[in-house]
Amino acid sequence: MSNLAFFQQCRGNENPKFRAVVGAVVPAGLEWKPDPKSRSARQLIGHLIGHEQDLIELLDAGVIHHRNQVPFTTLEDGLAQLGQAQTDLDARLGSVSEETWGKAADFLAGEHLIARAPVGGLMWMIFFDSIHHRGQLSTYLRPIGGKVPSIYGPSADSAGQGS
Repeated sequence: MSNLAFFQQCRGNENPKFRAVVGAVVPAGLEWKPDPKSRSARQLIGHLIGHEQDLIELLDAGVIHHRNQVPFTTLEDGLAQLGQAQTDLDARLGSVSEETWGKAADFLAGEHLIARAPVGGLMWMIFFDSIHHRGQLSTYLRPIGGKVPSIYGPSADSAGQGS
């Protein structure tokens, strides 16, 4: 299996988990954060949406102009934007060549070069960062009154599980 095919398979496994965690946020908890230096639940969701849009731009234009935050109005809107970006990205991934996967690209924050690496390397880097931020968001769920979904196995909150 090629690196590109493995990436596509991993995304297929992880996308529903992203939607489950974001969908488990309770609307009243969107502004909650555990510490003043932390991102709020809303900011984490906006960041996750931004990562998906960054990867779309990478495939479309060969560069990322990093979206640190993507605004959304309601939780339902944020979940819809995340789902649409996942769908759009996966559609593009289906036609990516190995040549494109190995081509050098830039990851920019404003005018600052964060990284220059092969497209595939940047895709993995941002995907792993998204998983990291999804984990952060999952730790917010119980404090804001939500239930932790099954991510890599049952949680104490998922159906049929005790505490």
